[in-house]
Order: sequence, then structure tokens, then C-alpha cells
Amino acid sequence: MAAGGGAGSALFSGYRALGLYSNHLPHALRYHEKHREFYVTTAVGNRFHTYNVGKLGITAVSNSLAEDISCLAADRMLVFAAAGQEISAFARNKEVVHVYRGHTAEVRFLLPLGNHLISAAVDGTLIVWDVEAEEDYLRLTFDQVTFELSAMLHPSTYLNKVLLGSTQGVLQLWNIKTNKLLYTFSGWSAGVTVLTQSPAVDVVGVGLSSGKVIIHNIRLDKSLMTFTQDWGPVTTLAFRTDGPPIMAAGSPQGHIAFWDLERQQLASQQRHAHSGAVAAATFLHQQPLLITNASDNSIKVWIFDQSGGEARLLRSRQGHSAPPTYIRHHGNHGHDILSAGHDGTLQSFSCIHERFNKNLGRGSINKKLTKKKAVRYEELHLPNITAFATECARESDWDGIVACHRGHLVVTTWNYQRCTMGAHRLQPPRSQRDRALDVYATAVDITSCGNFAVVGLSSGHADVYNIQSGLHRGQYGDDAAHRGAVRGVAVDGLNQLTVTMGSDQHLRLWRFKSRQPVYDLELSAPPDRLRLHRDSGMLAIAMDDLTLNVFDLETRRVVRKFSGHWRKINDMAFSPDGRWLVTVAMDCTIRTWDVPTGCLVDCFQVDMAAVGLSFSPTGDFLATTHVNCLGVYLWSNKSLCNLVSLRPLPANYEPTTSVLPSSCPGQDEERLEEDTGANVDEYSSPEQLDSNLMTLSLLPESRWKNLLNLEIIKRRNKPKEPPRVPETAPFFLPTVAGLTPSFAHPETPLAETESKVVNFGVLAQKSKFYQTLESNSFEESCRLLREFSPSMVDIELRGLAPEAGGSSAILLAFLCMIDNMLTNRRDYDLAQAYLALFLKLHLRQLSADAIAVNALLRLLAQLEEGWAELQTAFHQSLCLLAYTKSALL
Repeated sequence: MAAGGGAGSALFSGYRALGLYSNHLPHALRYHEKHREFYVTTAVGNRFHTYNVGKLGITAVSNSLAEDISCLAADRMLVFAAAGQEISAFARNKEVVHVYRGHTAEVRFLLPLGNHLISAAVDGTLIVWDVEAEEDYLRLTFDQVTFELSAMLHPSTYLNKVLLGSTQGVLQLWNIKTNKLLYTFSGWSAGVTVLTQSPAVDVVGVGLSSGKVIIHNIRLDKSLMTFTQDWGPVTTLAFRTDGPPIMAAGSPQGHIAFWDLERQQLASQQRHAHSGAVAAATFLHQQPLLITNASDNSIKVWIFDQSGGEARLLRSRQGHSAPPTYIRHHGNHGHDILSAGHDGTLQSFSCIHERFNKNLGRGSINKKLTKKKAVRYEELHLPNITAFATECARESDWDGIVACHRGHLVVTTWNYQRCTMGAHRLQPPRSQRDRALDVYATAVDITSCGNFAVVGLSSGHADVYNIQSGLHRGQYGDDAAHRGAVRGVAVDGLNQLTVTMGSDQHLRLWRFKSRQPVYDLELSAPPDRLRLHRDSGMLAIAMDDLTLNVFDLETRRVVRKFSGHWRKINDMAFSPDGRWLVTVAMDCTIRTWDVPTGCLVDCFQVDMAAVGLSFSPTGDFLATTHVNCLGVYLWSNKSLCNLVSLRPLPANYEPTTSVLPSSCPGQDEERLEEDTGANVDEYSSPEQLDSNLMTLSLLPESRWKNLLNLEIIKRRNKPKEPPRVPETAPFFLPTVAGLTPSFAHPETPLAETESKVVNFGVLAQKSKFYQTLESNSFEESCRLLREFSPSMVDIELRGLAPEAGGSSAILLAFLCMIDNMLTNRRDYDLAQAYLALFLKLHLRQLSADAIAVNALLRLLAQLEEGWAELQTAFHQSLCLLAYTKSALL
């Protein structure tokens, strides 16, 4: 039986996901009348994101649903999202206010219509809901053989009418109020994929699976014009409303065609507008702007301001269209994360704000040929990036990123500041022979100075290149560095040693400059990958036998061995201080190993195995990428803000599953009552650590430091004019002045208090501080003084004099209170300040009393003894500090 699993991770908690913008579902567009701005809503998994069209900045992330969203729709007030068989209505783009249950199959279509919502499921059931009552108003069932619903539209000015399209090509016009089929359109022998209202009344656009677009008058049942695209079925239609009669049509290949309805011909086309199928395209009302989203995880806004009427990209938000596989932080501030994925692109995601994201594009074989239309678009692209190295030391002067591609010999350089592919292609002088042997680059590293790159090849060679010129500067070894493929390369922080690791089970150290061998270590199993922590000189090696070795470059021996993963290790990362080694593997676990103790201190499981890993240089975030996931996920480091006590986990520890974070920071963080056992009890400091120590009050200096100068402060702050009585404000309650404001009690009417008998008991009433001194409650007296303001302290001490209602006994009691504070060695600063003010006010009175003089002499001896101890401790500390400084100099 395995040990009890913990409740999540003790070190990391889900923070947010980067690079998630859209999926294959059409977006929903709405106009906010108060803000006078358009908002676009896109689905991402089981949530939807809301962006303002003006800047494409994310404004809201909805609460999560039980399943992934299957369709979206929006009206003026609510956003409707269907997940499975349920439909949820969201208010303020976040909170669920209505839930509609009644379908027995997955809901695929939603159409808001006034106070009603029309939904259709894959089983042919159509339900009309009352939005507020959450009740079904009408229920229709269509035979899937004769009429399989594929599109819905509410024609403009057609009251209570809905136009339905089918995969058989037939269209039906229904009255949802009377539940009557008004008319059936015979269709065009092809399935209807999209229905869109045109700016003209009675005219709708019909997109077919054959690639045809029909402009049809439903009132006359007459086709006005027909267009045909060669890119497959029509995925979306949109009509421009700001003047020019332009219709946009999307395709599964990501192309967008713009048709001139007046000339009935193709006006322009936007090829490769998206790298996936265009899910939806919408023209903004009376604006030359087109919003599109696609299955390639992108949202784009196009503007028509070209002389020929063509569209250009105005702004966009896009992530990876295929899962990212390799990530690294760029720079030392930890704000930017470079990511390479199966889509072949190299992108940068900012942890600060999405406007700092960058898309460095996709590598091409020849950049000049990309501008020629005769060359096929797919033939110019390089394969996806398998590994890259980044350094920002000289990125202002030349390229700072070096990347190797899958199955490709040439290593490319990239420029982060210009967001483009670099000018050099790094390849060895023996490239002709290597191409004949199908040699390709397997590993790459860049020096900390940013001047050189080391590239490992599948043939066992390890070459050095100058990044500025792109010239080959030599290779390691006379023939080859290894007899097998190079699995990893690394250069230390001072450019003294180069580490190469090959499939021949050898780890070799080389002089970086002379390229001569220094050390050779035969490993126990073939290595898979390595990761170097340059500051500490620790090298982590993942082996094919699923073990981890930590090699010290200084002592040149294996100092730690870890085992625990039971599937392939995908990536590793050191913490900035080199204390932790975080690893991810195909067993869906993320493990943290403590290098000094050699123990596993944290382990948690995720639903999808992590394939990429990077620890922030500042130590605040851990970034991961996962199988079949398009985002980069951030995990916050709990140890930066909270006390985390890490304990070694047992060998049979069973981790629990943590949910991947969403796009909203901290929204998915699980708040669990039980910890993993790593947290310890909170430490509460005692009031006095040692009886020989002096403890201060920790009160602000303004509460005690100026007690002797209150009269000067009052004269300086005296107002030039007498205070004016403010106008009566009945909605303000009167308060009593003080450090802690309190409401004043209502005044008693004058008629009730008017009397000729004087109550001398009221005049003789003493304060609470006076009463505590009389009862010798010195701890309570000191507590009261701590709560008083400086003015109140001055008033209370003046009230101890006999002429102010006090007595000689109460003066002696105050001296006893000071003596008690000095004996307990607590509130040392307050005791000095209160005693100084007390002597300033009552020294003449005390000097005439023999008992008070004796008490003052005892206090003097106690003060001198305490100051002597403090002075001795100060001198010892200053002497030790001076000695330390002289030793360092």
C-alpha cells in the first residue's frame, strides 16, 4: 500500500496560463452601449475570454464549466455557453446566472432571439427557452435522415422567424411563436455550412460545403448571385456595412476571400490569414474592421485602408497552433519565455502583459524565395525547432538565439529584438558529406558572453561557431567528439570548459579555447539530455534508465543520484540558487529534488504529461508545457512569500493531481484544509526572549520621542485664526478625537441637565490610568499609556500632581511603575521617555519628598546598570565589525 498522498504541491501553486486565445469555435461579438466599445468573446477549453476590440486586451475570464464549451452566443446583456447537454448564461462575462437543462445530447448551436434563446443539439432536438424563467417555450425534433440541422439564422425584420439550414442542403423557415413551418427552400444539392444576414432586408448569404456562396432572397426564393471558392467548404461569411459592398468568406485552409457584390467578382484575397480553419469572421458595424478567429489559437483584427481595398493586419493575439515542446526564459529578469512548438514557430510570451508578446515567426530555407508567389508556401519552411539556446548579453549587436531543427543539419540564428530570423545559417565545412549521411543537429548551446555557439550533431561531432560572423571556428576532437550521436552540449559561465555528452555513454570535458580533452567519464547508461547550472557548476544528466545524475564540474565527479521517475524524463531545470532540481517526465509527475540533501522534497501530478520546463531566473515562477496543450503554464513559487518547510518524501509517496492553471491569475488555485505534511506549526515569538535582553516597544517614534517638546510643537502649530464651526451635516455622526476614533454619545437636552445643585462627585472623578496606578496594576497602566497619544500622555502625567487632583502617593506609584518596566527589561524606550517627561513636570515636587528622593536614587542606579550593559554590548559589536572590515581590506 502506497503512502498517503499529499494535497497538491507544497512548493508550487497554479498561477496562470499564457498563450491561450481561441479554439475552433466561432467567436461572439457584442457592443457595450455604456462603454461605446465592441467586445469579442472566444472559447478556450471550459472557459471563455472576453477582449476589447480596440486594443485586443483581455478584460474578463469566465468561471469554468464542467466540460469544454461546444458553442458560444451573446446578446446585449448575457453570454451563453453550451457545455455538453447544459447551457449556461453568464453575466458580466464571468458569473453564471442561468442554467438551462433539457437536452439529451451535446448542444451545437445557440441563437439568442429577444427574450428567448434557441438551442439545437446533435440529435436533432431544437428547444426555444425563456431566458429569465429558464423554461422551454417550444420543442422541435428533426429527422436526421431528411433534415440534419447545420446552421441557424434570424432574418432581419422577420418577427419570431428562424431560418434553419441542413447538411442535406434544404432550408426551412419556422415561426417559433406559432410552431409552424412557413416555407421550405429546396437548396443547391450541397450541405449548408453557414447562414448570414446581409445588409439588405430579405437577403441572406448561404455558405455551402461545396465551396459555393449563394446570395439568396428568401422572400422571393430567388438566388441573386453565386460565388465559388476553390479552398473547400465555406466556414464563415461576413458582410461589410461601412460603404463598399464587400463580402468575406473563410475557408478550412485559413484563407479569406473578399468578394465585390457590385461587380460580382473577387476583389482581393488574404492567403494564410490563419494557419488553421477560419472559425468566424465579423465586420464591425459601420467600421472598416474585420475580426477573425481560427483554430490556430489566434484572434486578428484586419483594417481596410489600402489604396486597392485590400486588408492588412491591424492587431492580433496569437499563440501556438500546435503544442509547444521546448521553453526557456529569456534574459535575467524572468519576464519573457521563449517557446518552440510543433507548429514550427518561435514565440515569446510575457509574464507581465500580453502586449509584450512577440512572434519571431517560422524558419525558412531561403527568405528571399518566400516573397515569390511561384514557390509553394509549405516548401519554404524549416521543420519545427527541437532545441534552442538564448543569451541577451550581445543581442543589441547581433543575433542572440541559436536553434536546431528536427532532422536538419543547418542551425539557424534568431534576433529577439527585431523579432525575425537571423542572417546566418550555421553549418560545418563538411556539410556535403554530412548531408549524404543524413546528419542533423541534436543539441545546441550559446556562451554566456553571447559570442559563440556550440552545436552537437548526430554524427558525434561538436562544432564551435562565431555568432557575429557565422563562421566555423573548429570542432572538438580530432575526428569526432563521440562515437555516437551527441545528446547534449554545454559551456560553463567563464568559457573555460565545454561539456559534451554522447550516446556512447561518455561525458567529456574540453578546453573551450584549445578544444583539447580534459576529462572523460563513462556513464552507467546512455544519457538522454543535460542541463547546466552555470553559477554553481552543477550538471544534471537524465539517463535512459530513468535515473538522474548530478555532476560537479569543479570536483569532476557525480555528487548525487536520483531515481523515482518510471517513464521517460522530458526536461529538467535548476532553481536560480542551484539548490533544487525540478524534473518532468511522461509519468505525468513534476518532481523537485533537493540537491544538498539528495532527497525528493516535492512531487505532484498533472493530467497531461509535461514536455517542457523552465525555472524563472528570479525564482518566482516555474513554466511548463504539456502534451496536447497549446499554452505555457505558470506555477508560482510558494517559498518566496510563505514559510515552507520541506521534508523528504518517502519512496512510496503517491502524489495527488493538480489542475492546470487557467488564463486568470490564481483562479484555479485549490484551497485545501490539509497540507502535505510539510508545513510546520506557526511560531509565535514570546514577549521576552531572554531576561538579560532589553526589549523595545516597537511603537512609532512619533508616539514617544517628542514628549519633551510638546509645548514647542503646540506653539508652532497654533492656528493663525480661531477655528470655525463647520456647517451642520446631519448625515455625519460626531466622533471623539483620539488615536482610535469612536462615536460620541448623544448630548442630553439642556432642560434635563439644568439644575442648581452642583455634583462634586463628577469633579472628583479620576481617569482609568489614575485608578490603575492606585491599585498598583502596573502592567495595565503601561498598556494604557501605550494606547494614548502624546498629548494624552502629557495630560495624564500632569494630572498626577497634587494641585491637579493627584497626591504624593500617586507620584510614588508612577515611579514604581517605571521601576517595574526597567526590572522586566520591557518597553525600554517608553520607560526612558515617560520618566523624562515625568521629571520635567514634577521634579520640584519630588525633591521636597524624602521617600520620593530615595525612589529616584534607586531608579538612577538601575538606569546606570542597564546602560552599562548596553554600552558593553555596543562596544563588542563595533569592535567585531571593525575587525571584519579590516580583514576584508
